[in-house]
Amino acid sequence: MNMKKLFSLVLALVLSLSLFAGCGSDSSTPPSTGGDSGSAPVENVTIQVAALHSAYLEAYPEMWQEICDAFTAQTGIKVELTVDKNLEDVLDPQMKAGNFPDVVHLAVGRPAALTETLIKENMLLELTDMLNMTIPGENVTVKDKLIPGFTDTAVTNPYSDGKTYLAPMFYGPCGLFYNKALFEEKGWEVPATWDGMWELAEAAKAEGISLFAYPTTGYFDAFTYALMNVVGGPDFFDKATHYAEGIWDTEEAKTLFEILDKLASYTEPSVPSNANNQNFLKNQQLLIDNQALFMPNGTWVTGEMADAVEAARANGNKFEWGFTALPALTEGGDAYSYTFFEQAWIPSESKHPEEAKQFLAFLYSDVAAEIFAKGNGIQPISGMTDKLEGENKLFYSIYDTGAKASMGNFAATDAVEGVSMANSMFAAVDSLVNGDITIDQYIAGIKEASDALREALK
Repeated sequence: MNMKKLFSLVLALVLSLSLFAGCGSDSSTPPSTGGDSGSAPVENVTIQVAALHSAYLEAYPEMWQEICDAFTAQTGIKVELTVDKNLEDVLDPQMKAGNFPDVVHLAVGRPAALTETLIKENMLLELTDMLNMTIPGENVTVKDKLIPGFTDTAVTNPYSDGKTYLAPMFYGPCGLFYNKALFEEKGWEVPATWDGMWELAEAAKAEGISLFAYPTTGYFDAFTYALMNVVGGPDFFDKATHYAEGIWDTEEAKTLFEILDKLASYTEPSVPSNANNQNFLKNQQLLIDNQALFMPNGTWVTGEMADAVEAARANGNKFEWGFTALPALTEGGDAYSYTFFEQAWIPSESKHPEEAKQFLAFLYSDVAAEIFAKGNGIQPISGMTDKLEGENKLFYSIYDTGAKASMGNFAATDAVEGVSMANSMFAAVDSLVNGDITIDQYIAGIKEASDALREALK
C-alpha cells in the first residue's frame, strides 16, 4: 500500500470516529435549527425579539416572556425580549443606528406607521418559506395549521406578488360593541340595516344618548373596510383599496360617504378631544356609562375595560357586552365584520434570520397558542374557536350567525411625501365630527390621496 492510500485510509478512519463521537453526544443539547454552515451553534445564538405592549399584555403581563421561555426550552435558542407600549419610539432610533431586532410584533395601522415604512423601503424578510417549516415541537407545518385565507391578503403579501412578508397574529372580528343590558331595558332591537340605525339614533337622542363613539380614529380602518364591503361588496373593496381611477365617484362611494357623514353627526361630541393614545379609554367608557350606544372595536376591549365594567356593576349599573356586525344596506343584504389581525415580521437586516423564522413558526404551536389565549390573543390556527368560552365564544361566532368576513387593507405603494391614505380617510374623521371640515372637503382629501398613490402602487 503506498503512502497516499495509507493517508486516505487514516483520514477516513478519523472522520468516522468523529461522526460516532458526535452521535453519542449529550442528547439534551438541542440540534441546530438552520442557517448556513458557518452559523453559530444554537446554544450560542441569542435572538432579539421586540413586541408591542398592547391590551393582550395588560390582560396577562407574563405572556411574551412565557412565550420566549417556552421557545428556548423547545429549541435551545436564547431570546432577549423588549416590550414597550411605544415600541416605535424604541426601535426607530436603534434601526437608524443599524441595530435591528430579529423578530418584531408590530402591526400595520398604527399612527407612527413604522411597519408600513419598512414595507415601502423593502426592509422586511420574505417569510414564504417559513410557512412550509415544521412547527417546533410538532409534526405539522405552519401553512397546514393556519386558517385558510390569512396569508392571501394585502397585509401579509403587501407587494401583490404571492409572497408573504408579514406573519398573521392574534385575529379577531371587529364590529360594533354595545351594552346588551341597556337594549333589553329599553326594548330596543339591534338594527339590521342602516335605515334602522338612523331610526334608533333618533330614539336614543330623545333620551340624551348618542348613537356612536369611537376610541381613536385608528379604529376607523376596520370599520371603513367592513363598510366598503357593505356598500359595494368585495369588488368595490378591492378597487378602492387599489386606488382604481374614478372609484370615489361611484354610487357605492356616494353611499359610503353619506353613511360616514350621518354617523359623524350622531357621534358623542366629546369623542374627538379624547381620541388619542392617552385618553381613548374615556371614549370607551361612554359605552359603559350609557352615553353612547355603539362603538367600533376588537375583542381585546373586554380586557381593557374589565375593571371599568366591574366598577359599574358594583355601583348598580347593568352592563353586558353585546357585539354585532355592521348593518346591511337593505333587509336581507350582507352584513360584514372586519377580521382584524396583527402581524409579526423579521427585518431584512436580522442577524439570525433562520432562528428568527423558527421563532415565528413556534408562535403557531399549541403551547404558544395556549399562552397567548391567557391574554385573549387568539391565534389564527385550526381548532382554536372550539376551545373558547364566555364572551370570546360570542365574539368569534359572529361569522356563524350570518355576518361575512372582510380582510385586507389599502395596497402598499412607494412612499409619496406628505400623502397617507390612513390620514385622509381615517384620521380626518376627527375633523369631520368636530365640524372643522365638511364632507365635501373630506371626500376631496381622499380623492387627492388616492390619485397620488395610484401612480406609486407597487
